[in-house]
Parts: sequence; structure tokens; C-alpha cells
Amino acid sequence: MAIRPIIKQGNSKLKEHNIEIASFGTEQLKSLVQDMIDTMRNADLIGLAAPQIAENFQVFITEPRETASRKGDQVDELRVFINPQLLELTGEEKIIYEGCGCVDNLFGPVSRKELVTIEAYDVDGNKFTMKADGILGRVMLHELDHLNGLEFTNHSPEESLVSRDDYIANIRNSEQQLKNSIISIKEYHRN
Repeated sequence: MAIRPIIKQGNSKLKEHNIEIASFGTEQLKSLVQDMIDTMRNADLIGLAAPQIAENFQVFITEPRETASRKGDQVDELRVFINPQLLELTGEEKIIYEGCGCVDNLFGPVSRKELVTIEAYDVDGNKFTMKADGILGRVMLHELDHLNGLEFTNHSPEESLVSRDDYIANIRNSEQQLKNSIISIKEYHRN
């Protein structure tokens, strides 16, 4: 498949209406999802929404992979969400610094509810419900925001943004960042 360019903040494609997928299991849909996977992994991201590669469809993927700073309880398999619907947000508000492939070299604190439940479809049209917290729940909400024309900077005041270098040196491995990234709830149910 192909590695696609990730469009940057300010590009109008990030604000356009994203249409629902009507036909599942098609070669076009499989190709789009594979391009998203290849692009996400190439850019070393843990999630990607179709609008980020200038495709205005209701599709996002997540894959918090293991890294030097992200270990076992902050890791999850590749997941594809098509036509996702937010069902529930519960729990305490938790702050995690977020970054984005569309916003080069900036990270910011974003407060979100700790537990998210989303209903969606897989590539073959099988409906499922995913409930998660930690970094997985966070990525699900972050990517869902992209489908609604939002970026993490909509939730993080400009004066609180930090450079990538500052994030890596002072925040990425902080107790709060690591604690709030732990995935303790990860429930997948086919509907």
C-alpha cells in the first residue's frame, strides 16, 4: 500500500464534514485502512484519523505500541473504528499531554474523562463496542475529535503548549503522565 502525507493544522480538510462508510469489505476501504496503518507506523504515531491524510471519511485507527517509554500496561493491538459513535464518557477528568501528527513538535495538557465507550464497525462491517481507559481511551477520543473537526489544541490553551524536546525531557516519563496512561480497562464486545 502507500505511506501518505499527513496534512498539517490549518488545512481545511481537517475541518470538513467526514462522511460515513456505506459499503464494508470493499477494496477501496481496505486500501484506505492499510494506507492509514502504513502512514501511522511510518510517522511513529499511536493513532490516525482519515482526515489527517486528506480523506474525509468516518474512519480512525489506534495502536499504542511498545516503546522505550511505553510498556505492557500502556500497549494495545491495532484497532480499526469505522463510523464510530461515542456512547459514554465516565470517570474522573484526567490530564495527559497529547501530541499530533498534524501539529508538529508541540504537546499540550488535555483534560478528558478517563473512561470512554465507543460503538463502531470493523472493515468487514461487524459492529462492536470498545470501552477503554488510559492511553487507549485517550487515543480513541483524540481520533474521534479529528472526525469532528477538532484537534488537541482546541482543548489545550496555547500558553500551555510545550516543545517536543521539553515534553520528552520533562513530561513523557513523569509520574502523572505514566499513571494516567495505564490501560486498566479494555473491553471489546461484538454486537
